[in-house]
Amino acid sequence: MPATLQTLILLTLSNVFMTFAWYAHLRDMNNQPWVIAAFASWGIALFEYLLQVPANRIGYSVLSLPQLKIMQEVIALSVFVPFAVFYMKVGLKWDFLWAALCLVGAVYFMFRGN
Repeated sequence: MPATLQTLILLTLSNVFMTFAWYAHLRDMNNQPWVIAAFASWGIALFEYLLQVPANRIGYSVLSLPQLKIMQEVIALSVFVPFAVFYMKVGLKWDFLWAALCLVGAVYFMFRGN
């Protein structure tokens, strides 16, 4: 499997864990003290790091650091929008589309030939 695809898969899985670690407690643990939510989030974040660190190491073998960062940001928002809409019940807005188009521009500039 190509290194870029490995990176994409690992970063996507990592971002699923990251998104739940950062935001799911806002819905599921709203009545708990923040310290309980923090420990639960750290437990979830461990899995994020177990995927994110190898993803970055593999990705850095074939991508520049800025390319790797833009890839991660696009993946993060691609994971976050469905999470926000379906899990957190945030209304879908046209602004999500406009933000996505801005990301397409960022990807273009980071991955275009020198």
